Amino acid sequence: MYLIGLTGGIAAGKSVVARRLAEHGAVHIDADALAREAVEPGTPALEQITAEFGADVLDENGRLNRAALGSIAFGDAERLATLNSIVHPAVKAATKRQMSDAAARDPEAIIVYDVPLLVEANVKHGYDLIVVVEADEATRMCRLVELRGMAAQDAARRIRAQASDADRRAVADVIIDSDGSLENTLEQADAVWERVSRSAAGKH
Repeated sequence: MYLIGLTGGIAAGKSVVARRLAEHGAVHIDADALAREAVEPGTPALEQITAEFGADVLDENGRLNRAALGSIAFGDAERLATLNSIVHPAVKAATKRQMSDAAARDPEAIIVYDVPLLVEANVKHGYDLIVVVEADEATRMCRLVELRGMAAQDAARRIRAQASDADRRAVADVIIDSDGSLENTLEQADAVWERVSRSAAGKH
């Protein structure tokens, strides 16, 4: 198994890179998807979140209202730390299960663990390569407001609640700049795949 840790700030273009690597044949494990599954109705994590943050973070169907929770947690370091202490262990356990399953199916699998909070949550899974996707704050703000319909104040709060570019660069083996065209970002992702393919072949 060859494990890539893929990270980047919100709206940095990480999902574009993850999809490209998956197109090349990588097994894509999405931490955000696992985090959503971890807080489905009936899960221990959702019960803890409701106890900690109140029933107002649930919608009329008893599901987590992520926007309502975000407005409470993001921008308040202590509340965000509390939320992370509930969600992160559940995501970590689910990730280990998926990695083990992928390795059992194919011992030579190349896995891309797509994890926004790799730095913040100190997520360690024995990576062979850490790839950081970057875009400047103005670009990310534009993407969040124009493409995702987020209020500018909420977008700024989300960006500033995450690790800094310097923090992410400190752990990076490769940095992909997604400020340019989509084609340029994909070319950089392709170069990562070529590098990983060579390294994985040498590892086995």
